[in-house]
Amino acid sequence: MSIEYGVTLSAGSDSVVSKQVVIDAPADHVFDVFTRSFDLWWPRKNHIGASERFTAILEPWVGGRWYERGEDGSECDWGRVLAWEPPHRLLLSWQIDGDWRTDPDFVTEVEVRFYSETTHRTRVELEHRLLERYGDKLATMRAAFDSPNGWAGALAAMARLAEEMR
Repeated sequence: MSIEYGVTLSAGSDSVVSKQVVIDAPADHVFDVFTRSFDLWWPRKNHIGASERFTAILEPWVGGRWYERGEDGSECDWGRVLAWEPPHRLLLSWQIDGDWRTDPDFVTEVEVRFYSETTHRTRVELEHRLLERYGDKLATMRAAFDSPNGWAGALAAMARLAEEMR
């Protein structure tokens, strides 16, 4: 397995968290693993519903939901699919507020781009932006997204799965 991990932070901006990973697999495969196998790589401990998470779902179309379903059958929305451009780009709304609760009126964005470096090597760049909307909770939320248990850990898990499923 050859996975390169890197961190790219937007210069001078506390309102963006950017991560990237390079995976030895074609872009269409990596896009499919990111979107269609979402539940297999999203960290189990990362859930906000009242019940333990049973599954995480990303509906593959513009307007689709991004949500978790709990062991008790309850559902907790995380956001919506704003752009669906396989195998190049995915844009999601993140509708989770500074208290880790779903709020349909609160929106930040997660953009994921998939770049073919070769026919069998893909660079994935993730940008979680508009974090300034967290107001006085900006530093706390940015730290959570930027931590090893945040986007870096999630992307690393996705990269491992993409290479295993190749």
